[in-house]
Amino acid sequence: MAITLLDGPSGTELFTRGVATPLPGWSAHALIEAPDVVAAIHRDYAVAGARVHTANTFRTKSRQFPATWDELTRRAIELCREAIPRTHRVAGSLAPLEDCYRPDLSPEDPRPEHRQFAHVLASAGCDVILCETFPHVGEALIAVEEAVATGVETWVSFTAGPDANLLTPAEIERGARAAVKRGATAVLVNCMSAPKMLPFVERLADAGVPFGAYANAGSPDDAIGWKSAPEGPGRYADFAEAWVNAGATLIGSCCGTGPKHIAELARRFREEIADT
Repeated sequence: MAITLLDGPSGTELFTRGVATPLPGWSAHALIEAPDVVAAIHRDYAVAGARVHTANTFRTKSRQFPATWDELTRRAIELCREAIPRTHRVAGSLAPLEDCYRPDLSPEDPRPEHRQFAHVLASAGCDVILCETFPHVGEALIAVEEAVATGVETWVSFTAGPDANLLTPAEIERGARAAVKRGATAVLVNCMSAPKMLPFVERLADAGVPFGAYANAGSPDDAIGWKSAPEGPGRYADFAEAWVNAGATLIGSCCGTGPKHIAELARRFREEIADT
């Protein structure tokens, strides 16, 4: 099957380019302080070969920006759309309401906020709602339900965290199957160390929908990313090749990587990559 090439991260790439990403708004501050850099990152991923681009909406939530979250979310979708070719797709990121590495902080009733956010993503015109970086399966499934209810194609991506200990491969497999029953059309894993990703990817193979991965660069010692590492993109692509061999068709990258990693994926899989 053809591979769909996703883009890479915004947050760590903004930091690499000298843009402040303070908590709690993190990467969303760049929509106010450096929208030109946000647009440049989207363009660079398109040039590198990505065909699905995630807008910078990971933290444009009412919890972080109570007065301007709607405006920021729409602006992020607009910036992404304007920066990429018309044939490419825009994914609206719908993230956990709290910390993506703290499932214990997941709210008791996240549905109203996920419903509100999903409707803004849909009305802003994204092509896909990407419920991403969920370490809490229950919250992820609620996010999927609300995203699917908008009528926009919905994908879901789980994370076991940087140490791969927040969810087991079996728990992610069960979560993926449950998400598909609720209408998700693709299942992924992300924001985990690239060397630790394969067992989780393999458990998605029987979910019945396209599946894939976009991983972090690992630890600094892995020389995959985070800092200047000339061999990093090639090392990352080696791990991605194992995911593709396991049947993954949705491939991108996450924290600590950048456009060079996506360009290497495009080179490595040029015979298999879909045009759109």
